Amino acid sequence: MGDLKGKTALVTGSSRGIGRSIAQRLAHDGALVAVHYGSNDSAAKEALDSIRAAGGQGFLIGAELGVPGDAEALFAAFDAELAAYGAEPGLDILVNNAAISLPGHIGDVTPEEFDRTIAINTKAPFFIAQHGLRRMRDGGRLINISSAVTTTAFPSTIAYALSKGAVETMTLTLAKDLGERGITVNTLAPGFIETDMNAAMRATPEAHAALAALSVFNRLGKPADIADVTAFLASDDSRWITGQRIDVTGGSML
Repeated sequence: MGDLKGKTALVTGSSRGIGRSIAQRLAHDGALVAVHYGSNDSAAKEALDSIRAAGGQGFLIGAELGVPGDAEALFAAFDAELAAYGAEPGLDILVNNAAISLPGHIGDVTPEEFDRTIAINTKAPFFIAQHGLRRMRDGGRLINISSAVTTTAFPSTIAYALSKGAVETMTLTLAKDLGERGITVNTLAPGFIETDMNAAMRATPEAHAALAALSVFNRLGKPADIADVTAFLASDDSRWITGQRIDVTGGSML
């Protein structure tokens, strides 16, 4: 992997799950990592402690997403904490990871649930990217976390799928727009990963086995499976890759 020493990274939703693993991996590779959380400050502190215990560098930023002014609040906290850390202002790696998944077929989703899903999963990443790119140095990396549901039909998560499909369109468009600055923009699309978000879907041994069977490796993904590919996209080794949706589902439903 490329060396990320001297780089500053921000990973949204990095107190738990995939986001925490991404933050840990980027810090392992030398980046100074801003660990973002919405409300679970104890989990965020655990994530930061794990980074520092492994010899990495990081700091916390708390900001609720999906509310008016969320991107502004997030970057106000980022700027302040970066300065307090004594680091140079600016950003090199932005990972839009934070998201929610509210189950429901089209007949079940309420307008309030739809609006909240779009606000956190689509609107927030859009304006976080907008504000982040004002701080991003040329040659930076913007990495969006999407989902397998954009190319495989899961009727029970239709609002989530719509929200992630928009993020993939944003990826494609921004890659074209930012190429002149040497900034790459890519999407990772995980399948089923063992996180709190889908714990209810694998609560029984039978359900767990059925989800594992979707992959050619007959197992569920681990957060590190996504973090390791994210680290590649954050490195200089990925400099010739942009505008891409990379399937990280373990060959699910081939």
